[in-house]
Amino acid sequence: MPIELSKETRQTALESLQKYFEANMDEPLGNLKGGALLDFIFAEIGPCFYNKGVADAQERMQARIGELDYEVHADEFQYWRKPTKGRR
Repeated sequence: MPIELSKETRQTALESLQKYFEANMDEPLGNLKGGALLDFIFAEIGPCFYNKGVADAQERMQARIGELDYEVHADEFQYWRKPTKGRR
């Protein structure tokens, strides 16, 4: 599943890469090269982060499902076990 960003998010990511290059590299990063680098990062490295996020969410959901029977369990056949006046 390809990772897609909105136009605004992609532009913000590109600007962030450009700022990083400006602060830490010897040469600036233009829009064309920056866009190519961003595409590479998303195609090559992005799935690692995406898959980790999915695995973390799946683990959390499994834990919640495991707790479900404790959270919503209702004891069965409790009518006759209730102490009430007038019941024989």
